[in-house]
Amino acid sequence: MAGVNLRIDGIEVEAPAGENLMQAAARAGIRVPGLCQLDGVSVVGACRLCMVEVAGTPRPRPACATPVVESMDVSTDTPRLREHRRVLLQMLLKEGQHVCSVCVASGHCELQALAAELGVDHVHFNPAPTRLVMDLSHPRFGYDPSRCILCTRCVRACAEVEGAFTWGVASRGRDTHLVADLGDPWGEATSCTSCGKCVSACPVGALFEKGTSVGEREVPRALVATLTARRQRESAREVLK
Repeated sequence: MAGVNLRIDGIEVEAPAGENLMQAAARAGIRVPGLCQLDGVSVVGACRLCMVEVAGTPRPRPACATPVVESMDVSTDTPRLREHRRVLLQMLLKEGQHVCSVCVASGHCELQALAAELGVDHVHFNPAPTRLVMDLSHPRFGYDPSRCILCTRCVRACAEVEGAFTWGVASRGRDTHLVADLGDPWGEATSCTSCGKCVSACPVGALFEKGTSVGEREVPRALVATLTARRQRESAREVLK
């Protein structure tokens, strides 16, 4: 596959055709922040935290959903982008009940880590009231919609890696939330295999394993990518037979 030459933050990068800007930046050792991107599942560009500036275009573009183009000149860390990300983080924190001191994901939360990295130590918006109740019907796991950031990583991991298609997104606006089997309690979802891939994919404390307390929730983030790569290798071997 032919390579594409571009510049990211002043660094000359050669990337395979079809690769996105986030992958190309990682190849150059440049991390572009994001919360909806997860290796091993499809791209949706939901969180908009990975927006980058491309010379010659009027608006920032999502790095995870923008393919590399020959001679692109990309900036991933400018004052404008940093302010954009700080505002988005404040909006995410405002929408839910993200009280780190009582969250199972504290210390292992991607939202918490990104807020600390960008200096978001308070929110300028009024916090929203809790409007949805927790689902603790599953014997092993729980779902707290007040901590969900709607990145849909769990939805994609469940559908594309496990093939169960248990999780979906329902309602609109501030009432948007995850549903299992079109609205059944998670514990009654007949499609759920209790594999835990959705819990591993969750970047915050919305999906968690029962019995964990604050700071104890450590999940194998790379599990989804590992399983996807294994499946691709097996498919390739089947084709060669």
